Amino acid sequence: MKKNKLLFISGLLLLMAGMASCTKELDAVVPQDTISKDQALSDPNAARTLYHGVYGLTRSYAGTFFQLGEMRSDLWVDGLFTESVDGGLQNLYRHNISALNVPFSNWGGFYNLIYNYNNVIKIIPQTTLPVAEQNRILAEVYGLRAYVYYTMLRTWGNVPLNTEPVEAINNAAETYKRRTGVDTVMTQVKADIEESLRLFGSSNTLPSGKRVYWSRVATQILKGDVYLWSGTHMGGGTADLTTAKTALQEIRNLQGATLDLQANYADVFDPTKKTNNKEIIFAINYELQQSQMGMFGSFLVNSIQANTLSFAQAPTPTVSSVYPYVNGANRIGFNQAMLTRLTSGTPDQRINYSFKTMYSTAPPHAVRGVMLTKYIGTTAGTSQIYNNDFPIYRYADVLLLLAEAKAKLGEDPSAEINAVRLRAYGAGYTPHTNAGVTANMNAILEEYLREFIAEGKRWWALRRAGDTYVYANVNPTYFSASTAAKFLLPLSLTMLNNDPLLVQTAGY
Repeated sequence: MKKNKLLFISGLLLLMAGMASCTKELDAVVPQDTISKDQALSDPNAARTLYHGVYGLTRSYAGTFFQLGEMRSDLWVDGLFTESVDGGLQNLYRHNISALNVPFSNWGGFYNLIYNYNNVIKIIPQTTLPVAEQNRILAEVYGLRAYVYYTMLRTWGNVPLNTEPVEAINNAAETYKRRTGVDTVMTQVKADIEESLRLFGSSNTLPSGKRVYWSRVATQILKGDVYLWSGTHMGGGTADLTTAKTALQEIRNLQGATLDLQANYADVFDPTKKTNNKEIIFAINYELQQSQMGMFGSFLVNSIQANTLSFAQAPTPTVSSVYPYVNGANRIGFNQAMLTRLTSGTPDQRINYSFKTMYSTAPPHAVRGVMLTKYIGTTAGTSQIYNNDFPIYRYADVLLLLAEAKAKLGEDPSAEINAVRLRAYGAGYTPHTNAGVTANMNAILEEYLREFIAEGKRWWALRRAGDTYVYANVNPTYFSASTAAKFLLPLSLTMLNNDPLLVQTAGY
């Protein structure tokens, strides 16, 4: 029953080891299952459609990237909100996870992405595109594949490793796939990173215009991120931490007019300032006529409540007077302790921009919750348009990752920590001084908490720092050394039943 060879999403993929697709509608690209191998080989524009299509497809996983990287951390736990709780997100921050309560089945749908990346890697060298263009496309896709496998490795540990496209299936048994050891998966991630760097060549020039395409700089940051992880968790030790530092220092040395922190934190996310945004290195793109960012609907507020809530302990300004067209829900927020932690002390422009506290308009004007405003977008007519881009890597990542590498190597990370603090607090900021590994790491994690709210970074920052930092920050009622197996996620019973070669994650 050999199938027609399609480069992108096809029905046969849905059979692969129970890896059901969870993709959303792709906008602004030709539907990917209409591009055949023959078309891509003969028509350079069809080949380019395949290439651009992987970015449209990657965009549909932004919500998954966010949830995996943030919602299991200490940030949003048991917060105040005005409507019924978002049960799925609550299960994540309460770590209500078991073999019968699996938050991300079918590997989060990531093999759909891997399948498409593999096809591009296999086919692009055979097309009629100029060699330089082929190399650039391949360099980008190798970087993207490394990022996705790295995300999967951190989430599940051992995962099936597929680096070749699936062009034909003759029977169901051909779709069965064992979980590959985490060391082998990490070896592949690092190999993809090196191949990406080789294909990019030596130039660290960032993409002109909107930085929504992968670049050599993005690969270098990923390299630093990956080697910090392997140095901390996989026996890489000083050698891997030094490799991470070297990769990140190379990007730090590029600081200048085209790569730097924005003086105004809001400018990082402003949808009207996307072009050549000097802080953005790689972001997932959202546009009015293409696709809007819909993954934060439960972090907003509905239009009726917007009239009964204010942004001050007074009747005004009401939410509706500031954001007249906002229309979501308010089903998750910060608990009072976290809200106090974030809003007390020296004013921090990151906090003021990332969210607003909502109070009842009636006395005693009690706190009702928070509204995430970092991605509030723009307005068009009488509609709120959620067209902010979602950052994957930006220059602040470089600084804090480099600070982490230095801290773990016993060096002084103060320069990088203080660069982030200076932008946040202004000239009157309290500088960090070198105080030993634990104090340095805690200072770095405090900046992660504030700098990257709703960017899918906090859980990974705690995990990468080391297990003791997770236990010290996450509510022990939900996560502790006795439940350490929950660092990794389980497989669903459906996955295990569909593929006899799969085994459950240890501890479940």
